[in-house]
Amino acid sequence: MIPWLGKSHTFPPLKKALQEPNGLLAAGGDLSPGRLLAAYTHGAFPWYSAGQPILWWSPDPRMVLFPEEFSLRRSLAKVLRNKEYEIRCDSAFETVMRACGETPREGQDGTWITEEILAGYCGLHALGHAHSIETWVEGRLVGGLYGVAIGRAFYGESMFSHVTDASKIAFAHLVHFLQSQGCGIIDCQMKTDHLASLGAREIPRVDFAARIAALTQQPPMLGWSRIARSYHSPLQAMTHTTEDA
Repeated sequence: MIPWLGKSHTFPPLKKALQEPNGLLAAGGDLSPGRLLAAYTHGAFPWYSAGQPILWWSPDPRMVLFPEEFSLRRSLAKVLRNKEYEIRCDSAFETVMRACGETPREGQDGTWITEEILAGYCGLHALGHAHSIETWVEGRLVGGLYGVAIGRAFYGESMFSHVTDASKIAFAHLVHFLQSQGCGIIDCQMKTDHLASLGAREIPRVDFAARIAALTQQPPMLGWSRIARSYHSPLQAMTHTTEDA
């Protein structure tokens, strides 16, 4: 029996989540900023399709990237040095969310980024907790990502690319900023080969929960506008440059 959330922002203990499918923890509730913040701080996130109730998940194990373990491939490092692009932060948050939902993905039919999800995360963005990192070329948005920041933890939500490497470029600049801010963890939710190639790895949910319990109580990361880079502004001091597979 899946717990049904009421008006309270309290979530069931993570150990109550169903192992299959993928750590389903609870259903119902709403996507108000208060509930979303409570969910992320607890170790849960919403993910559901149109026509379903809101479903809340907490996978075990949890895919995470520790910023200091980011693996910068040599091919991407070359793109960061030589490609003409501009990085912006929070200049088109809703547009980035819509592009993440509308960009076709292999093996995926439809999108979980509903109008309800859009409204919820735009509410978090208005409060300074949700951010978009954007790759622009010749005045056109060509890729990016968005996620949630609480204390010294960042929760990645989705990314998109309309040209090769556009989302990777945005992600590299995000990681560089998070390293400078002392961010302790980037939540990637569930395992993919793409995330693993960037240095992400799985950790037990109990370990993840303990880490975010501490990190989300720390002062917020500031200066998000410093992520912005103009054309011909190469990224500096990235760690773990590796050969391509």
